[in-house]
Amino acid sequence: MKKFKYIEWLNAEEMHDDSTIWFSELKFIRDEQFFLNNLVLSFTLQLMDSKIYEDSKAVIARLQQAEKDITPLFKKVQAHENQLEIVVDDVDQLKMEKAYLETHEELKIDMNDYTQKYREIKEQLFKLLTVIMKKDKQKRLLN
Repeated sequence: MKKFKYIEWLNAEEMHDDSTIWFSELKFIRDEQFFLNNLVLSFTLQLMDSKIYEDSKAVIARLQQAEKDITPLFKKVQAHENQLEIVVDDVDQLKMEKAYLETHEELKIDMNDYTQKYREIKEQLFKLLTVIMKKDKQKRLLN
């Protein structure tokens, strides 16, 4: 028995818009990663505190992995955008168009997964930095 998978048939403009949004999101995340790295550098000594060291190490490792993962995702989005011509060239290539649409849906899932994981990393990092800042503020008040 064959299984059929429903794929929403988007027009070329909608897919182009999706790709443009994805590219913009990835550029923003890359810039934000630069900022977060500088933030980590600013708080390196505090992040090495024995009470939060393991958590810090894990979050920083995840941040570094996210930085590595963004480049292939950028390339996938760019290649996908470059292949949009398959859909708009007025030549009926149903198999290729279907494959393009399937790739679009896969990219949508990949982007959603990446941005969700990235948000979780940022949330964890901000929680650690909040603990550090509160501790520093308490030290200053005691002095």
